[in-house]
Amino acid sequence: MTNSSNSRRSFLKTTAAGTAAAATMPWYFSTAQTLADETKTESDKLRIGVIGAGGMANGNMNSAKDWLNIVAIADVDEGRGQDMNKKFSGGKADVYEDYRAILDRKDVDVIHVATPDHWHTKPVIEAMLAGKDIYCEKPLTLTIDEGKLIRKVQKETGRVVQVGTQQRSTLNLFVKAMAMVAEGRVGKITQVQAAIGGAPGSPEIPVADVPSNLNWDRWLGPVPAVDYRHLPSKNGKGRGNGNCHYEFRWWYEYSGGKLTDWGAHHVDICNWALKLNGQAAGPIGIGGMAEHPVEYKDGYAVQNDRYNTATKFQFKVDYPGGTEMIIRNDTDNGVLITGDKGRIFVSRGKLSGKPVEDLKDNPLPEDAIAKVYKGLPMEHNERKQHWANFIHCVKERKDPISDVHTHMQMLNVCHLAGISARFGRDLKWDDTKEEIVDDEEANGFLSRPYRQGYEIEMG
Repeated sequence: MTNSSNSRRSFLKTTAAGTAAAATMPWYFSTAQTLADETKTESDKLRIGVIGAGGMANGNMNSAKDWLNIVAIADVDEGRGQDMNKKFSGGKADVYEDYRAILDRKDVDVIHVATPDHWHTKPVIEAMLAGKDIYCEKPLTLTIDEGKLIRKVQKETGRVVQVGTQQRSTLNLFVKAMAMVAEGRVGKITQVQAAIGGAPGSPEIPVADVPSNLNWDRWLGPVPAVDYRHLPSKNGKGRGNGNCHYEFRWWYEYSGGKLTDWGAHHVDICNWALKLNGQAAGPIGIGGMAEHPVEYKDGYAVQNDRYNTATKFQFKVDYPGGTEMIIRNDTDNGVLITGDKGRIFVSRGKLSGKPVEDLKDNPLPEDAIAKVYKGLPMEHNERKQHWANFIHCVKERKDPISDVHTHMQMLNVCHLAGISARFGRDLKWDDTKEEIVDDEEANGFLSRPYRQGYEIEMG
C-alpha cells in the first residue's frame, strides 16, 4: 500500500494516540472520530476497489466514505456497477465485469468483497496474494476447507482481513455484553444460545430469461452451471423468488441459509463469549433437528426448482466440560448467555438481565469495553465503527476485531450445523484436525469442487 505523504504520517501518529487513549478512557467516548477528522482531504483517503456492488456494498461505502475513494468497481451485473459509480464516485471510477482487473492495479490500496457467499473465498485469497488488504462480507466461506485455505494464506501474506460481522463493533450492546462476560458478571458460562430466526420456503420457481445486463455464467462462477430462475411477486412489488442476487441465500448451492446468514452474527457473539470465559477448545459434536422445504437424499435436495435451505431448526453444540451452544429459530432474535452467577440477553436493540440491572450499583471498570475491543479506537455507529476499525488496522498493521481466524472458529460451527441438517443426523467433530469423526459421507461436505475455469488462482 502506498503511504508516503506527510498527511498520512500525521494520520498514523494521531490514530496511534487514539489507540492508547481508548485503553484508558471511558468506553462511551468517541476516539474513532479522530479517523474522520484526519481523512477529510482526498490525499488522506485510501483508494478502494469494490467487488460486488449490491445493497451491502452500497451501505458499507456510505458508512466508510469519509475514509475511502472508490477508484474501481467490479460486478457481473453491469447496472449495479454503474449505479455505484455514479452514487459514490461521480462516474470517475473504472467499472469492470471481471474483478481480477482490480487486483492487478497498483493504485488500489484495499479491497471490499461484497459478492454472494459462494464468491467470497476466491477473490479474498487472490487479493491477499496480490498484496491487498480486504474487508469481506460475512460469511467468509462456503465450506470449512475454504476457511483452512484462507487462514493459511493470511498467515503467509500478513494481509489485514476484516470480516463484516459488525456486531463485534456494536459498543453499547454486544461489546458491552462481552465486557460483562470478561469481568465475570455472569460467572462460569454453562450455555450460550443463538436465536437467529427461520428462513422462507418458496413455490416452484420457473426457468426465466437472464436479464440482459447480467452475466449469469460469471455470477455462478465456481459452482455448477444451472438455469437462471425467477418468479415475480404476485402484486408486482418486491423481488419475488429467484436464485440470484438477494435470494441466493436460500440455496445451499450458494450459501448456508439462515445458519450462515444470521448465524454468522449471533454464533460469533456466542463464540466470543466462550473464549472470553476461558473455553479454549472448540466443539466436539453437534446434533438436533432441521426442517427443509424440499426432500433430501444423501445430503442433496431432490428438487431443484425452489428454495432448499433449512426453514426451522434447533441444534445443540457440545463443548469439552459440558458447556453447550444452542442454535435455534423459534425464540426472540438475539444471544442468551447463561452462567452460574446469572444470565444476560443481547440483541441489536436490547441488553437485559439481572447482571445488567446490577450495573447501576456496580458499574463496569472504565476500561472494560476497551479491553475486549483490543484497545482500538471506538465510536457508536456499528457499521461505521467496524470500518473505522478496519482502516485503523490497515494503517497500523494490526489484527482487526473480526479477523479470519476467530471468524472461522465460529463459522465452522455454522457449517457443521448445515451439514448435520442436510443429512439429518448428529456429527462428532475433531477440532484439532478439523474433521468430522467416523462419517466419511459427511466429511465429503467439508469442501466442494470448483467449476472448471473458476478455480482459485494461487500463482
